[in-house]
Amino acid sequence: MTALETRQKGAKKEKHSPAYDRPAGVRRGISITAILPTTVLLLAAVYFLLPVVWVFFSATKSSAELFTTPSFTFGTALWNNIVELFAYENGSFAKWLGNSFLYSIVGALASTLFSAGAGYALAMYDFRGKRAIMVGLLGGVLLPTITLAIPQYLLFAQIGLANTYWAVLIPTMITPFGIYLAYVFARASVPVELLEAARVDGSSEWRTFRSVGLPLLFPGLVTIFLLQFIGAWNNFLLPYIMLTKTELFPITVAMYMMLNRGGSEPILYTLAIAGAAIAIIPVVAFVLVLQRYWRLDLVSGSLK
Repeated sequence: MTALETRQKGAKKEKHSPAYDRPAGVRRGISITAILPTTVLLLAAVYFLLPVVWVFFSATKSSAELFTTPSFTFGTALWNNIVELFAYENGSFAKWLGNSFLYSIVGALASTLFSAGAGYALAMYDFRGKRAIMVGLLGGVLLPTITLAIPQYLLFAQIGLANTYWAVLIPTMITPFGIYLAYVFARASVPVELLEAARVDGSSEWRTFRSVGLPLLFPGLVTIFLLQFIGAWNNFLLPYIMLTKTELFPITVAMYMMLNRGGSEPILYTLAIAGAAIAIIPVVAFVLVLQRYWRLDLVSGSLK
């Protein structure tokens, strides 16, 4: 065998060796840059989920077990806590839970529709004063909502809407953050070419928005609805300021009142924790149901 044939045979062996076929990352081991983001995300998940896990464990305990047993162990009073919770003050918890659904679902639906129309108009049309509106919109996004609570209460008190359902619903129907999100989604997902084609075919602006704009905005609108629902469900300060009638309370304010009374009635601690556990379930259910509608390929499909 000549020297040339020997070198060619060795080169073939090196080329087809398992070490040659493996990716560089596998040969050199896992990089620290790949581990660090995963570690940070896991720590963040533990930090945010740990209180939720504690709530579900504590909801199963009686008032005596709550302060005498380890935190992350099950108790023996889950069913009794649920029965006593719904029997509290002649079934007020069911009313508070219904109020939370009313404020959250109606407010989120209205906010999503208003945000879709306003965001679509800001993204697709040029008109006088648009720049000033965008500046004001960004200012509203950056402004903490707590600074608006007292002025809103004074305004609603003057027009006679304080201490009513509308006092909580109206502020949640129009939100700068929802409008800005709809504006961003419209700019990214609604091609101008489709609107021009619809106008050439004789479609009115309303029909174009309804038949072309809304279907393309649907994944973004689902996101807006979910964020607005969670925000309204967890809202505490606005209903706490606006409402004084117990029958109008959402579950957040009602649980706060129960915890305040827990010093004189320790059993209310376990009932409030059980109520908090029940209040978590609708949020988780909405996230699991609506995530299937988050699609990113609608724009490419429409262009095709």
